[in-house]
Amino acid sequence: MNWDLTSEQELIKKTIREFAKEEVAKGAIERDRSKKFPQEIFQKLAKLGMMGLPFPEKYGGGGSDTISFAIVVEELSKACASTGITYSAHISLGAAPINMFGTEEQKEKYLLPLCTGESLGAFGLTEPEAGSDAGGTQTTAIEEGDSFIINGNKCFITNASYAKFLALTAVTNRKEEKKEITAIIVPTDADGFTIIDNYEKMGLNASNTTELVLENVKVPQENVLGKRGEGFKQFLITLDGGRIGIGAMAVGIAQAAYEKSLNYAKKRKQFGKSLSKFQAIQFKLADMAMKLELARNMVYKAAWLKDQGRPFTKEAAMCKLYASEICMEVTSQAVQIHGGYGYMRDYEVERYMRDAKLLEIGEGTSEVQRMVIARQIGC
Repeated sequence: MNWDLTSEQELIKKTIREFAKEEVAKGAIERDRSKKFPQEIFQKLAKLGMMGLPFPEKYGGGGSDTISFAIVVEELSKACASTGITYSAHISLGAAPINMFGTEEQKEKYLLPLCTGESLGAFGLTEPEAGSDAGGTQTTAIEEGDSFIINGNKCFITNASYAKFLALTAVTNRKEEKKEITAIIVPTDADGFTIIDNYEKMGLNASNTTELVLENVKVPQENVLGKRGEGFKQFLITLDGGRIGIGAMAVGIAQAAYEKSLNYAKKRKQFGKSLSKFQAIQFKLADMAMKLELARNMVYKAAWLKDQGRPFTKEAAMCKLYASEICMEVTSQAVQIHGGYGYMRDYEVERYMRDAKLLEIGEGTSEVQRMVIARQIGC
């Protein structure tokens, strides 16, 4: 068992940490207030070769691995969680399904512009009546000659305003109560395709979260991703990888909250000594450090298993569940340690807390993760 990062992973970590500090962190408070999407940051990430990091070099990718992806997500999220979730969704939800299930022609047509940053990646799964119960999909794709006519709504879709195309799930056949669900790649500029960006969110304000409305959108059948009828299975596999990204996001946010709290506790004087000298604060900080270490190790293990081609569904669910819940706990304690200042935006920890909550909900709620783990252990 070797806990050392490879030289390549160390280089990626050093590069992205410096980039996050210089390019991402400085404007994070203002972006949270203005809700401005960090488009320039992603143009720079593309120049660094990060937008296709874990994908084959033949499609413009970096030929790297999932651990490297987790490192980048963590460092970006530590600086700005809105940037972190945008990157994570681009890689794990937008590009990964095309890499895993697409034909050679589809990879050349769609994966290449994702890896080079010409388009952001997005994935249309969630619907108003189909969140955790993704089998409740109502969007339909009806055959018409050699095309599909798609009608339906998707909600809470990350990055769609900046995606030239995305894969989405739709019912392509129905036999009594059983649905045939298929993933289809759809250009976002197709006639009848509308993207609505007007959600008022609790956190992650600089990320792009949209509703999709599809009214008689026509796409050729060659746009089916993988095999017809396998969309349900495909998005379950996709979400396994996405959960590693959410876990890494959680570690990044929690790390930022911990470091802010440790620094504040050392400087802040109360009753004639620094807060860090009080045992009550020391114990809070010790628990933060311990849980962060555990969460990061769980994320890395899930990523390592994925890279080895071994089963990782259980570990992905565990790392996502544990990391997101300790992130919520750490950020809450960070606000507590900062006292009244913690409630103020300029101290940032309140933003960490607002951003953290989504991680217990997105890509499967904490309750769903426990269901996944229970199934994996044979319950």
